[in-house]
Amino acid sequence: MLVLLIILIVLLLGATPAWPYSRSWGYYPSGVLGTILLIFLVLLLLGQVTL
Repeated sequence: MLVLLIILIVLLLGATPAWPYSRSWGYYPSGVLGTILLIFLVLLLLGQVTL
């Protein structure tokens, strides 16, 4: 699970629209990955997922 968390964080950082061709994407890619990361963290805090 720790590896999954690290992969999600790296994907979230990589999905930010930093390059000119990706600026038209908006924040959709990072928004989706951010939502997945937020759900994972909530489940982690509630004890439903263990590392």
